[in-house]
This record gives sequence, C-alpha cells and structure tokens, in this order.
Amino acid sequence: MDITKVTLRPVAMNKVCAIASIVIDDMFVIHDLRVVNGDKGLFVAMPSRKLPSGEFRDICHPINAEARQRIQDAVLDEFQAEGGVAAFSEAALGEGPA
Repeated sequence: MDITKVTLRPVAMNKVCAIASIVIDDMFVIHDLRVVNGDKGLFVAMPSRKLPSGEFRDICHPINAEARQRIQDAVLDEFQAEGGVAAFSEAALGEGPA
C-alpha cells in the first residue's frame, strides 16, 4: 500500500488542526481524516460518524498497526512540510495560507 497523495485543509475545531484526504495507490481516496493536536502530540484520527446512542464509530480504519503507521506518517509528514501547527492555526483563523 502506497499513499500517493495527501491533501490538507486547515480548520479551527477544538484540538483538530486540519482535515486530510489521502489517495492510496492512485486508486482509492479516504476523506475527512483529522489531524489532532492531543495531549501527547499530533496524531491522525480516522473519519467517523455519530451514532444515535451518541457514540462515534469509525467509517473506515486500518486493519493493522503497520497500515495505521503508514497513514499517520504520510499525513503528518505533509502537515509538517506545509508549516505544522502554527501555519495551520493561522490559516484556519484567516491570517495566512497553509
């Protein structure tokens, strides 16, 4: 599995810094991954939906740790290449491009 494209857009939503989309093997896209600035640093959260019970359930997710790590590395590498937390925070507030 190769992640062939990562796109990011800034958001100002609690601890979420950006929303990402990834393309896998130039064949499959996953939208709405979240770049979260958590208590232990940055991580990538999978797209999810809210159930009637109030719980959230992932819409899609990696099957193993290796796949999760590849996705996280690709998204966070691009996030850092585009300026990291500071750049995305500014862009989300309309103060500059990401």
